[in-house]
Amino acid sequence: MVDSKALQQLMSYTRRAVDQFDMIEDGDRIAVGVSGGKDSLALLCALNGLSRFYPKKFEIVPVNLRMGFPDEDDSVSRGLCEELGLELKSFDSEIYSVVFEIRKEKHPCSLCANMRRGALHSAAKELGCNKLALGHHFDDAVETIIMNLFIEGRFDCFNPVTYLSRSDMTVIRPLLYTPEKDISHFIRKSGIVPVPKNCPADGNTKREDAKRELAALERRDRGVKQRIFNAFFAKKEQEQ
Repeated sequence: MVDSKALQQLMSYTRRAVDQFDMIEDGDRIAVGVSGGKDSLALLCALNGLSRFYPKKFEIVPVNLRMGFPDEDDSVSRGLCEELGLELKSFDSEIYSVVFEIRKEKHPCSLCANMRRGALHSAAKELGCNKLALGHHFDDAVETIIMNLFIEGRFDCFNPVTYLSRSDMTVIRPLLYTPEKDISHFIRKSGIVPVPKNCPADGNTKREDAKRELAALERRDRGVKQRIFNAFFAKKEQEQ
């Protein structure tokens, strides 16, 4: 059972991002990428709650992309969708086979992410959606900024809203202002048990390195993640 108090906090962050970046318009049909992890499950709950009272009327369509991992299970996503009165749409892919068995990538994250995005865009189009919502949150944004800065020498991050002309699809990230700890709190209070990560590269990626470094920085200097986030998006706003 979704915890109403924790959901209200989640929806407050979500509405702030939706309003700030004009993520949703009247009549939108939004595919919500639901992997079974905590972030995507929280996103689904937040958008479902928001759809009930938001002044701009929109529809959400939960989409699960089966990656082809061994023992892959969508029962958690399907169960939550049933509780919310939604129907989960599942699509098969061969991403695991291509990345880990055929290509045998030593650094698989980039290729995997690109293939996953492409498959989700195609699924969203097939379902008649004009937007795709992804579960990237506040901590993801700060980690991305640090990774780009340290690895590539760029002060950059993903955009809150991205229009993709080739697929005529708009990607939105409604959890942009939501700290990961608040997502974890919502999931825990609601008694939701996310699907365990089964990626062979999990725990040994550049993103995990950035997460650990940022956690150490935050312990030494509380508020540093928020300042990094604010600095980037203030710069972004000045450039527009």
